[in-house]
Amino acid sequence: MAGYYFEVLETVENSEAVYEGKTGECLAVKEVEKDKYIVVIYREASKEDGFIINAFLTKRKRQFERRQKLWPQ
Repeated sequence: MAGYYFEVLETVENSEAVYEGKTGECLAVKEVEKDKYIVVIYREASKEDGFIINAFLTKRKRQFERRQKLWPQ
């Protein structure tokens, strides 16, 4: 994921969808290529502050669509 530094930040800032994690974290999803998605797991400490826990690439967008959708509703 080292080569995707700016894509990770862009995904948190302008994601296609944000889903609820199991322990209060957020999962931001954005398509980076055709049928290839970047998923960024992060936690918000406040409206202006937070931190990234993990990020990875996947083709399995459907597994996130089963979760509670936080944004957009």
